[in-house]
Amino acid sequence: MIIKGRGLTRVYRKGENEIRPLDGLDINVQRGEFLALMGPSGSGKTTLLNLIAGIDQPTEGSLIVAGENIAELSRSRLAAWRSRHIGYIFQLYNLVPTLTAYENVELPLLLQRLSRRDRHQRVSLALELVGIADRHDHYPRQLSGGQEQRVAIARAIVTDPDILVADEPTGDLDGDSATMIMELLQRLNKELGKTLVMVTHDPTCAEYATHTLRLEKGRLVDDPRSSTYAAAEDEEGEGVAVAEDHA
Repeated sequence: MIIKGRGLTRVYRKGENEIRPLDGLDINVQRGEFLALMGPSGSGKTTLLNLIAGIDQPTEGSLIVAGENIAELSRSRLAAWRSRHIGYIFQLYNLVPTLTAYENVELPLLLQRLSRRDRHQRVSLALELVGIADRHDHYPRQLSGGQEQRVAIARAIVTDPDILVADEPTGDLDGDSATMIMELLQRLNKELGKTLVMVTHDPTCAEYATHTLRLEKGRLVDDPRSSTYAAAEDEEGEGVAVAEDHA
């Protein structure tokens, strides 16, 4: 499993009130899976996404992502880990308006020790993969919403991360643009083997995923795979015990 969360709880304080967007949640994501997270507003979907991406930390519980217990990493090590393993796709693109498409995609690479030539090769490949290489010198204001999201996806994949997380990636797009973006994400999953975790309210978008899980009040509801994983973990534990008994 590339993502394994146990007892994930996130607590925020607002005055005297305690807000729990996640409350003892367990989750497993296999490498190469395309997972859609659905549920009503306030169910904890984006909070879970931010924990997986290392943007936020759980108040309680453990979270192993790409082989690391990210709650134990220092701020500098976490930033380095995130640049290697995570690509984040935002609903509102989050492009820098004063930079061209090329320059926006190049931004994550400036944190790595790469030559200008290597950066150019990676940016050019990413723009080509999302089908927007001919707009490399355009600024965000010169692009349509769908084109801006393609640039944002190119920025997310340019470092070749293990995991892509997407928060309502089609929420600000018309139907045709949304379809193109979902087909692109599905291609990245099937052809490049990227693990995707996507938050969406749209059942049509969720159909592109290999699995869909629903959150309500900070917990997963009716995860048909949870018992399978629990049984597998029990067997692994028994296997270790037997081995120790025979040692």
